[in-house]
Amino acid sequence: MSILNEISENLQRGKAKVVKELVQQAIDQGLPAKQILEEGLLSGMDVVGEKFKNNEVFVPEVLVAARAMNMGVALLKPLLGSAGVESHGKVVLGTVKGDLHDIGKNLVKMMMEGKGLEVIDLGTDVAPEKYVEVAKEQGCQIIACSSLLTTTMGMMENVVKEAEAAGIRDQVKIMVGGAPVTQEFCDKIGADVYTTDAASAADAALELCQQVG
Repeated sequence: MSILNEISENLQRGKAKVVKELVQQAIDQGLPAKQILEEGLLSGMDVVGEKFKNNEVFVPEVLVAARAMNMGVALLKPLLGSAGVESHGKVVLGTVKGDLHDIGKNLVKMMMEGKGLEVIDLGTDVAPEKYVEVAKEQGCQIIACSSLLTTTMGMMENVVKEAEAAGIRDQVKIMVGGAPVTQEFCDKIGADVYTTDAASAADAALELCQQVG
């Protein structure tokens, strides 16, 4: 089995220490950082994402796999910078104002990072203007909002309005998600994309970034 397959397999099992050792070995063998990232770490995370979508693995497994991925990525980061690897796109992510839930948001972040997207995580209780300000400053293609309460999901409409007011609505796609959110609600507030789970959100985000190109 190639070392890249080994990285992928161990990442899927959440063996962070082994992944870290294997990534170091791959670097020592002179494999390009980009290849280790894409064919080892990201391909492993892809499998985890698919399994998560199909309810074959659950949140705890995703969290340990993501931790393993992050340990591998930490070793590659300095090398990737020098290899000039572009991220596939930039997303600003957060849970909307008034809502302090972050497990779903954190999963989305991991899945998006697993697709090679750069994610700026604003945390929870994020004001509409904050999303827009960061999206403008950082040149993000996507604003992703999460809400787990029916009382806070209306805040997402304010994010859409804020983006319009700031004149960036045509440059930024707005994604919404969370337990009470539906496609109907997404259409009603004028957001671009609604997904039912973290893995689908990551797929959709990658696709949007590729369209914006």
